[in-house]
Amino acid sequence: MNKDKNTSGLHAQDTQWVNRRTFLSRSALIGAGLTTGSSAWTSAKSNNNKTVNSPSAEKRMLGSLEVSPIGLGCMSMTSGHYNPPRPKKEMVKVVRGAVDRGVTLFDTAEYYGPFTNEEVVGEALKPVRDQVVVSTKFGFQFENTQPTGRNSKPEHIRQAVDGMLKRLQTDYIDLLYLHRIDPEVPIEDVAGTVSELIKEGKARHFGVSELSPKTLRKAHAVQPITALQSQYSLVERVPENQILDTCEALGIGFVPWGPVCRGFLADKFNEYSRFSEDSRHSEVPYFTPEALQENMKLLDLTRAWAVRKEATPAQISLAWLLAQKPFIVPIPGTTKLHHLEEDLGAIDIKFTADELEEFRNDFSRIEVVGVRSAESALTDQ
Repeated sequence: MNKDKNTSGLHAQDTQWVNRRTFLSRSALIGAGLTTGSSAWTSAKSNNNKTVNSPSAEKRMLGSLEVSPIGLGCMSMTSGHYNPPRPKKEMVKVVRGAVDRGVTLFDTAEYYGPFTNEEVVGEALKPVRDQVVVSTKFGFQFENTQPTGRNSKPEHIRQAVDGMLKRLQTDYIDLLYLHRIDPEVPIEDVAGTVSELIKEGKARHFGVSELSPKTLRKAHAVQPITALQSQYSLVERVPENQILDTCEALGIGFVPWGPVCRGFLADKFNEYSRFSEDSRHSEVPYFTPEALQENMKLLDLTRAWAVRKEATPAQISLAWLLAQKPFIVPIPGTTKLHHLEEDLGAIDIKFTADELEEFRNDFSRIEVVGVRSAESALTDQ
């Protein structure tokens, strides 16, 4: 339990009660194929007559690629980064459940597992392959299935993609990302190689991750970029320094990873949370005891807005991202369908312009501890 704090006249205990009540009602509607707002759900049939649901009222564009407003990040299903890897059969059910609930964008990478994550995604999406957008990432060297560094040499990219196609049980990748830049390989060479793969039909769109505006423009000049994937949330707001503006100017979509900040904005932790040395959370600067103590102020504010909007903190966090730009598509990760249903409820939460200004004025006065500097946006990560 989080320590009780006064939040706009309500204690945290009351906040959680209101959020839970609202979440249950929203989840029941989503599970039934309905939403509370403008997103009606309709049925579509794939070639094998399997019926899937898709949100008809709301779609978003990543460049020229149409996707659901919220995607599914699949990393935590197998990688063991922030929880123990889950059984494959269970995760296949979660991915298929996401399709049934209207999600069309699925994010994986060869690094996750390594390799096993793509196998889960491939098996789960094979029956509805033509209904969904599969994104995966290259950019690392592996020895005995362990990452040993970055590698984006053209011949290695081709080798990696061949492995991806096999694991994903498909003959094309919808959105092929450079996971992290290789300082030994010019970005123009990477973009050129992906351009060739697109011409060959092995990929359809080019994506990059954690690039500076300068490098983003260099890559885009060789092969148009469909999406930039970087960390962005109420906690980590680095992309607001020139990155989002660059994407908008170039017509590039933006895919925030970590949109609920590794569970922090989902109200999963409090100022008393501590992590074992083998937990990845222990390596994250904003999860140190000192940082948590200070960062609870931002979570408290998010809780207050959750009460105000009859939502959960996670939903407020995702809805806020959706409200920033029409080309933003968050990819929260989960291993549980009820958490996915909660996340999808954010699609129906809307902010007025005045509310967005009020919210920003309030959280801008809170000093968040353990986050990247704004200047780091200008450096490739």
